[in-house]
Amino acid sequence: MRIIQILLLLPTLVAFSQTPFNSESHQVTLADIKTNTFEKDTTANALIIYEHGKSWVHPGTYKLTTNEIRKIKILSKEGFDQATVKLYLHKKSGNDYQKVENIVGTTYNMVNGNVVKSKLSKKDIFEEDYNENYDLVTFTLPNIKEGSVISYSYTLSTPQYLMWNYKGWDFQHKIPTLYSEYETSIPGNWEYNIKLVGGKKLTVNTVDVKKDCLEVSGGGKANCLESVYAMKDIPAFIEEDYMTTEDNYLARVEYELKTFRGFDGTVTNYTKEWKDVDKELKTDPNIGKQLSKSIKLEDVLPISLINNINSKENAALIYEHIQKNFTWNEKLEIFKDVSIKDLIKDKSGNVGSINILLHNILNEKGYSVKPLLISTRQNGHPTKIYPVISDFNYLVVHLNIDEENYLLDATDKYLSFDEIPFRCLNQYGRLLDFNAGSEWFDIVPKKSDVFYEAKLHIDDNGDIVGKIVSKRTGYHAYNYRKSYFKNKSAYIENLQNNTAYVNISNHNTVESSPIHPVFNEQYNVKYQSEITGDNMYLNPFFVKFFSENPFKLQERSYPIDFGYKDSYYYTLKLDLGDQYEIIEKPKPVVTSLPNKAGILFYSSSTFDNELSLTFRIDFKEAVYTPEYYPYLKKFMNKIVDVQNNSLVLLKKK
Repeated sequence: MRIIQILLLLPTLVAFSQTPFNSESHQVTLADIKTNTFEKDTTANALIIYEHGKSWVHPGTYKLTTNEIRKIKILSKEGFDQATVKLYLHKKSGNDYQKVENIVGTTYNMVNGNVVKSKLSKKDIFEEDYNENYDLVTFTLPNIKEGSVISYSYTLSTPQYLMWNYKGWDFQHKIPTLYSEYETSIPGNWEYNIKLVGGKKLTVNTVDVKKDCLEVSGGGKANCLESVYAMKDIPAFIEEDYMTTEDNYLARVEYELKTFRGFDGTVTNYTKEWKDVDKELKTDPNIGKQLSKSIKLEDVLPISLINNINSKENAALIYEHIQKNFTWNEKLEIFKDVSIKDLIKDKSGNVGSINILLHNILNEKGYSVKPLLISTRQNGHPTKIYPVISDFNYLVVHLNIDEENYLLDATDKYLSFDEIPFRCLNQYGRLLDFNAGSEWFDIVPKKSDVFYEAKLHIDDNGDIVGKIVSKRTGYHAYNYRKSYFKNKSAYIENLQNNTAYVNISNHNTVESSPIHPVFNEQYNVKYQSEITGDNMYLNPFFVKFFSENPFKLQERSYPIDFGYKDSYYYTLKLDLGDQYEIIEKPKPVVTSLPNKAGILFYSSSTFDNELSLTFRIDFKEAVYTPEYYPYLKKFMNKIVDVQNNSLVLLKKK
């Protein structure tokens, strides 16, 4: 028997928070009921004190049987929803189906110094038709109050045909967990890839083999791989800005069936190698068959583009032509309803159709192109351990010209050449090559920048007037040009609303278009200064990059994923004329993240009665590991503080 385990983690000793709660078993203790605070996370509204799961193949029915039990402390009213449990069960297939049995639950409350138990009644267990794939079983523990402890258990029974996915286990939840344990017993007939997700260490990781654990009629016997996985002191998973889908980071163990060996000697392989998947994709009607279709260029392109020599410039013009003349129907389909024939006829289609058409046209023209399979940020990272083609839900075009790589996506009317949607910035994809074989390809977007230059002076009325010029590149440019060219008047109105106390006039853009890689704009500003006697108080930031700190969690256990590296620049030149002199100017600030992974620079100077100010922020990484979180939080606090609380004090001469 051989089980592929991709855990690669040894048991790790982790300091376990000393709390009065009994996290060693499901038994409810007096301390569980009386303790009403969780010092490690004072924001938690509930706490999983103990949870345990056990899965095995039943020796009589040969069904996968899972028993789950949980003990939860309700700390506040906001935690009452933890008393409602929802179980999604696969619908019936013939006479066999997934079902839940033996649902038992109890609520424990302290009333006048006595422990009062409230049992879950069968009449409070409900089953409904949820959708075409699942039924839903719901139950709610009774008599819930602040301070209640709830305990419940149930048994899931899963037929063999669903065992392609052995029962996984979540160690991490929306509330903190003190102890989570999962026991498994897997007969040698089933060979699984086992993957630990989320990057957290197991505090228990034991594996043993039990002889002859499963016997079937006819004398067949199998040994079982018996494992115990556990984690302690697991923080709540709380979503925050700058992250991909939570499925990338929730601590859990997953299973995918690799091979099934029947007692009659038959072997069925479920997980293949990439060379096998490449062969299947080559004949797939939505991928390989569409990629192999030849295109009559004159049916799609103007003669000028057909006759032009192959160059980056002509490739950009071909890309722009497809982008303008075919419309994305907002569907992410790449393995369903992909048809470049229908796209050419209807002028509208899904992601697969549009980008495969672009691929085929460039290929027909003689460019070196390949399709790149991607999983979008909300779809999760595709596993690299073994091929899971269902991990992918997007396709873009990889173009190589003179050893330079470009990524193209013609679904968006506002994307520049060599720019893919932000939703696709998910670190890597699978580059298909049906001749040489596919390979992983790192998605590394170019750095994005924001530049602001303010040239101002004080007029005769004491108002600050002048011009602000800005320049954006990369994804910063994309966001602004999309907003501007969709609705110019709304854009200017929003610009005015976002610059309080500043009047904006004569707005215009320079060398900008819906797909130009750089977005330039300029406008005049007028700011009525705050004057007290002979003094004028001024915050020199007429433009602010961050209005507040987006990082607010006590701790964050998953990466900070900006998607791309970027920088922000702001310079100010304020001519004081002959009326005012500087009494106080901002203090300089220079700080950085560990390993110089981010830099904040702020300085000011005066010369010939002119104030010059420079403010710069550099984020040198697209993705920061969780260890950077407290430093990023402090870093962003300093950025916001500098923008909001900088003060220039001027005095009349």
